[in-house]
Amino acid sequence: MPDLLDPRNDFVFKRIFGSEENKDVLLTFLNRTFAESGEPPLTEIVLLNPYTEKDAPLDKQSIFDIWAKTSEGKLINIEMQLFNKYDIEKRTLYYWSKRYSGQLQEGQTYKELKKCVTINILNYSFISNDRYHNVYHLREDHTGLELCDDIEVHFMELSKLDEKATPVEGGLINWLLFLKGVDKTNWEVLKMNEPTLKKAMDTLEFLSQDRETRRLYEERQKYLHDEASMIEWATEKGMVRGMAKGIAEGEQKKAIEIAKNMLALGLQVSVIAKASGLTEAEVESLKTVQ
Repeated sequence: MPDLLDPRNDFVFKRIFGSEENKDVLLTFLNRTFAESGEPPLTEIVLLNPYTEKDAPLDKQSIFDIWAKTSEGKLINIEMQLFNKYDIEKRTLYYWSKRYSGQLQEGQTYKELKKCVTINILNYSFISNDRYHNVYHLREDHTGLELCDDIEVHFMELSKLDEKATPVEGGLINWLLFLKGVDKTNWEVLKMNEPTLKKAMDTLEFLSQDRETRRLYEERQKYLHDEASMIEWATEKGMVRGMAKGIAEGEQKKAIEIAKNMLALGLQVSVIAKASGLTEAEVESLKTVQ
């Protein structure tokens, strides 16, 4: 049997959790997530962007987030991040705000706005504590009094999990260990703790044996690695300082060429701006002349 695909690859993650036939898998995962933030369990979930064959990982602009809505209208966004793209907190708030404000149609009042939840699953450490699951709300500093329940942000850091510490009961950690790629010999224990995980595991095994899926997976994996390498290179080499100096010396053209190349790789505007020394507005303007 071929090696298992990595479920942390966003393409594979969406195939497992973001398809119509696996909505029960997503629902159980969400209920385990919300149980740790004190919310009541969900009974139904609607996928707003279910996986289809049109979600081609060969398209560098493909986004494999999972968008869902509860029966009460609460909006949920789940994103798997295999590599550190930096500024994740600002990126999270930016997309949360767009999703939140985008609910209102012309003529509607603010009371129509529903809660938006963002769940970031990270394959790297970001928050400076030992917790693998951190949840953020909008509360008053001294009393803890909640201003509004409409914002909720989860960060799950797979890097903080101890793979050898197999859980003895059900809960979110079983799902995260599966996603991290815990040794398959521990799958039986995880399935005993979380019976719905069997369907997720069966899906991963099926995808791993499918030749076309593996080809698409490898293409996506290559793109993710290339993107991460470019970001790391730009950061380590101090491109921010180097390109700023280059622009000051009249090397604007070189900066623009670098920015165009990074745009072609599908990198975020904020990352390109840092790497090239251009402003975000200047980078945005290059999109129209690509």
